[in-house]
Amino acid sequence: MGRLEKIAFVASSADEARAAAERLSKAYPNVSPEEADVIVALGGDGLMLQSLHRFMGTAKPIYGMNRGSVGFLMNDFREDALMERLQAAHRSVVHPLLMVVRDIDGVSHTARAINEVSMLRQTHQAAKLAISIDGKERLGELIADGILVATPAGSTAYNLSVGGPILPLTAPLLALTPISAFRPRRWRGALLPNHARVGIEVKEADFRPVSAVADHTEFRRVTHVEVSMDRTLDLVMLHDPGHSLDERILHEQFGV
Repeated sequence: MGRLEKIAFVASSADEARAAAERLSKAYPNVSPEEADVIVALGGDGLMLQSLHRFMGTAKPIYGMNRGSVGFLMNDFREDALMERLQAAHRSVVHPLLMVVRDIDGVSHTARAINEVSMLRQTHQAAKLAISIDGKERLGELIADGILVATPAGSTAYNLSVGGPILPLTAPLLALTPISAFRPRRWRGALLPNHARVGIEVKEADFRPVSAVADHTEFRRVTHVEVSMDRTLDLVMLHDPGHSLDERILHEQFGV
């Protein structure tokens, strides 16, 4: 990894994060994001995801320090020895999911997700979905609150909370996880190769409206969604030695 000398600080809207950014900007070289070698993000996991989306395609590494509530993706906050920490940091490279949506009016939309693509019922009516993998139908009817496709990086987020598996960061897999499945009642989802194309068709879309969400980008009243991993984009996070994303995901599997 080359020298990371030009830093751009970004902060969440929290007072604590903004105050930290102001102090750090006075203590270290601070340039615009366009000029920076590295982005230092001050906030929680939400800010890290926003930063990864904001700088997607620039190849700029992002080093997060926790000034938020969760901080799974972040490093511990310290104001001293930042330059040394940046140089010693380990790289975690992830690829986003590409979501292609067709809505009830026949209009197509695209968005990318770092954690997961989720489909969710919009009303009291359960969603009725058909699932295909690489163009072959695998489940003709899923009745559920929804379904999601998660990356390894996102497997400890929404995916885990709905009962999906935790995936090691380097595992060449995607998690396909139902959300409150009603039928088939015993189906718990699937592990897919990360080169798979997941197609999800919404049945009775007028009567059972469904939204599709890529991280924080939502499209409503969709009829079809296709999800695949976009390997053309490398997203780089930096973590302190001993606290890499690999290590955090492994620790999560043994945590209580």
